[in-house]
Amino acid sequence: MLHESNEDHKKVLSRLDVLFLAFGAMIGWGWVVLSGNWIIGAGTLGAMLAFVLGGVLVIFVGLAYAELASAMPTSGGALIYVLRGIGYKTGFVAAWALALGYISVVAFEAVALPTVIEYIFPDYKVGYMYSIQGYEVYASWVLVGMLGSVFITFVNLIGIQFAAFLQMVLTIIIGIIGLMLIFGAAVNGSVHNADPLLIGGVAGVLTVAIMTPFMFVGFDVIPQTAEEMKIPPRAIGRILIVSVVAAVVWYVAIIFAVGFGLDQTALISSVLPTADAMSSLFSHEGFGIVLILGGVAGIITSWNSFIIGGSRILCAMADRKMIPAWFGRRHARFNTPINAIIFIGVLSTLAPLLGRPMLIWLVDAGGLAIVVAYALVAIAFVRLRRNEPNMERPFRAGKSNFVGWAAVVFSVLFVALYMPGMPASLLWPYEWLIFAGWWGVGSLLMLQMRSARRAADPKVLLSTTGEHEAKQSVVHGMSAELESARTLKSRTRLQPN
Repeated sequence: MLHESNEDHKKVLSRLDVLFLAFGAMIGWGWVVLSGNWIIGAGTLGAMLAFVLGGVLVIFVGLAYAELASAMPTSGGALIYVLRGIGYKTGFVAAWALALGYISVVAFEAVALPTVIEYIFPDYKVGYMYSIQGYEVYASWVLVGMLGSVFITFVNLIGIQFAAFLQMVLTIIIGIIGLMLIFGAAVNGSVHNADPLLIGGVAGVLTVAIMTPFMFVGFDVIPQTAEEMKIPPRAIGRILIVSVVAAVVWYVAIIFAVGFGLDQTALISSVLPTADAMSSLFSHEGFGIVLILGGVAGIITSWNSFIIGGSRILCAMADRKMIPAWFGRRHARFNTPINAIIFIGVLSTLAPLLGRPMLIWLVDAGGLAIVVAYALVAIAFVRLRRNEPNMERPFRAGKSNFVGWAAVVFSVLFVALYMPGMPASLLWPYEWLIFAGWWGVGSLLMLQMRSARRAADPKVLLSTTGEHEAKQSVVHGMSAELESARTLKSRTRLQPN
């Protein structure tokens, strides 16, 4: 009975908790700080088309995730699916890539928070430190980002139930403020502000499109918390798809609102175009501050979600001897992956030291890692459909493999967009150094764990069941052996000498 009580305490997330966790992660803060860049780069219509294109990719990948998450409701997400569908080493690649995507979002938010404060208090920056690509870094600016990182890390250390409640409240606030902006543009916006609708042609659209996987990352946090949900597996898939579609609609609507709210001249000169569009549409600067408050809420929701997702995937990797066991340690009281949370928290605390240029670098480097993981999950989906047709799938993404192959094709095309020579290739050297450095660290960790993997049971390394299920299997096995022993002993006693 004691074990059942602990398990009930562990499964605390409801349907609404899960929906807000994913949707809040996807809308976050990027719509406030980057919407102007998207419109300047591709035009209002071009930016909307870019997000529709990115949304198509994410919806197909999301459908594959939805089926796999319902079939394998285990923490680890992409790691679990690729491990079962392809193999151990490829599972590491998918998980490590997704970990970069998660951590890059967390670090992104640590840089975004002081940017918000700069809009509200333009003169708060004091204590000049140095300059990065022309951006001057001040001690007060860095301190705001670091304090925010410490707070969010602490929230995650004390348990997922409080983190989920905070997520729900803040996501509702974001939604209300975002709807004010969208309806304001519909009533008071002007199509003349959106001229030109297209900038840069196909190249402009592609330049914005490569940012979209980074903006949509968040639905895949759902599988990371599968063992902490008190909902049926089929519902996991449905909630995941609802969250993805809602995020696509959100971003397209926000681009429309900003494009109709500010002209090109105002966009170029604005620090935070979304806030300035809100002020312009309602003819009062106070509405810009209101939108900024929504942006602060968005920073916290993304920050919160991706520490949850990133820490769970690192913990799952540690359980399978891919990275040191230190990452898999859980808090005795709160059952949170304490060391993985601290690791991500430290990285996000250091991120503000790199200044505001870090925003774009992380968007692009993390985006490439994310689409690599998506491609591998899509391949695993196709292979599992072929190799394990009878696997129980409470949620099915269609009868054929069309969804899986479409997700593979779209993912590979997006990976190609990041390559050198393409219109939207990663910036050399900064973005490529972030990407390459992450894989260098991963390779070293894999080498460090080589002896531990050799000593481990291969069944543990290839396990796609959760820690609880694994423990239950051992307990049931021991119980069966004990019962057999008792039966044999009883029969021996009854036999005549």
